[in-house]
Amino acid sequence: MGDFWVFGYGSLIWRPGFAHVETRRARLHGYRRALCVYSHVHRGTPQRPGLVLGLDHGGSCIGLAFRVPGELRDEVVGYLRARELVTNVYLERVLKVHIDDGGPVEAVTYVVDRHHEQYAGALDAAEAARVVSGAVGQSGNNEDYVSNTLRHLEALGIRDHWLEDVGRRMAPA
Repeated sequence: MGDFWVFGYGSLIWRPGFAHVETRRARLHGYRRALCVYSHVHRGTPQRPGLVLGLDHGGSCIGLAFRVPGELRDEVVGYLRARELVTNVYLERVLKVHIDDGGPVEAVTYVVDRHHEQYAGALDAAEAARVVSGAVGQSGNNEDYVSNTLRHLEALGIRDHWLEDVGRRMAPA
């Protein structure tokens, strides 16, 4: 099997955690980045959920595409499944992304399952900031997750106005 691509839109941008040989800015059409998943493990608990990013239907999302050598497919997909499918709120999909200075490529990505109990739906920025503020899970506090994502998006020149609004509204850490 040949090389394959993985599309990252949130924490995969700043902590991919798997070997790759190329990173390219990419756009996925038909989905948008949203804090639409109640986190019961990584950034919250069942008693005090946080929010993490998911790809929800509508719009488009700019993120990063990582090219992975084909011989690492089983290892990397296994790692991604262990990381992303902890509570099965995401659906693994292979979708077409458009890489900058290149054409479309098929990429493994994880989209939110709108029928899952952890799906938060479309929250306004004030409500999302309220849920994020003070939530803590196995991977740390929820504010850090949002702030890290915003810093890395800014460094890449990627604007996400809604997420930036959430960041401005979060309670000071």
